[in-house]
Amino acid sequence: MDWKVFVAAFGTIFLAELGDKTQLANLSLSAKSGSVVSVFAGSIAGFGLVTLLTVLFGGILSRFIRPEYVRYGAATLFVTVGLLMFSGKM
Repeated sequence: MDWKVFVAAFGTIFLAELGDKTQLANLSLSAKSGSVVSVFAGSIAGFGLVTLLTVLFGGILSRFIRPEYVRYGAATLFVTVGLLMFSGKM
């Protein structure tokens, strides 16, 4: 295992996910249901599946598209969605 990549991925995801809507949804769900273990297990399973699909798709894309183009595309989509949300169109 490449620990440098692991730490970079962990740090990026950990910092990016702090205080996002998924955390707030989990907070509300666990408070409402009172089933902390079920909410935790469901959250781990859901996020794990999304992450698996993302990593597999990224691996496939990297065979056909240079990684910098994927990064530029992701950044462009991120900024575009942010601008649309900011302008109230999304």
